[in-house]
Amino acid sequence: MEVLVFITNIESAEQVGELKPLLTGIPEIRDWNFDLDDCDNILRIEAVNISPRHIEYVLQTAGYICRELEY
Repeated sequence: MEVLVFITNIESAEQVGELKPLLTGIPEIRDWNFDLDDCDNILRIEAVNISPRHIEYVLQTAGYICRELEY
C-alpha cells in the first residue's frame, strides 16, 4: 500500500461529490480524502500499484488541477 498526496484546486464539498464516482471507480484506490481546510486543498490517496500520473490525468480530465506533492 502506498500513500499519494496531491495539490488540487478542489474547494467545495460539491466538487468532492462530483469526483467521488471517479475516485471510487478506480479499483487500485483503497481510500481517499480531501483536506479542504489546507491551503493546497490536499487529496490523499491510499492505493496499490497506481501511478500518480494516472490520478493527475483523471482529475485533469474532469476539469481540475491536480499535481503530486513531493515529500
